[in-house]
Amino acid sequence: MRVKKQPEIRSAELLDCAQRLFFAHGYENTTVNDIIREAGVSKGAFYHYFSSKEALLEAFAARLARESLEELQPILDDPALDAVGRLNTLFAGSRRLKVELAPQLRAIFDVIFRPENIVLFHRIDQAVTRIVAPLLADILRRGTEEGVFDAPDPRAFAEMLLQFRLSLGDVMHNALLLSRQGNVEQAVRMLDDRLRLYGIAVDRVLKLPEGTIEVAQSGFARALLKGSR
Repeated sequence: MRVKKQPEIRSAELLDCAQRLFFAHGYENTTVNDIIREAGVSKGAFYHYFSSKEALLEAFAARLARESLEELQPILDDPALDAVGRLNTLFAGSRRLKVELAPQLRAIFDVIFRPENIVLFHRIDQAVTRIVAPLLADILRRGTEEGVFDAPDPRAFAEMLLQFRLSLGDVMHNALLLSRQGNVEQAVRMLDDRLRLYGIAVDRVLKLPEGTIEVAQSGFARALLKGSR
């Protein structure tokens, strides 16, 4: 007999089960039936919470973003940090998450960055943007008030800066392909270069000196790509 649980508990358990299976076997090699068996729920119960495996992946991405921001919030609230410090802390937190989870996230990235999965990629990006944009907008608003940034409409600027991430899709896909073909160093250079340009773009939009904002920790591309052969 299945135990009846609160909706938020059951939803979290399904995400936990999916995370374990995605990381152990890869997104493509995990089916809804696998998740159901792991969680000990009925198929009807699964579809009550998630309309598809893609919707579950979208919720998983949003949860990762939410957990990362919750971990960073005490640091971001530090009154000793100026606007640049808060913005770099936001990026640094997401970089730490990426480096730590790079080997496990590789299989998921390999799926969502494929050209044929562009709709799924955008759904996940939108889910993450809904979580991150308000905090980023607040940082930009404070920085503009301090005279450090030039963001006359903080929310619009936050959304535009986050849109820059969409340019990573093709580069990430091609870097993963190159790495699997054995061209790891070329793949690492390609991804590192695009991440560096992302940082430059943020600097220029906010009218900051080049190199002020770092969006990629040294070693992230290698951590992500070294095992994708």
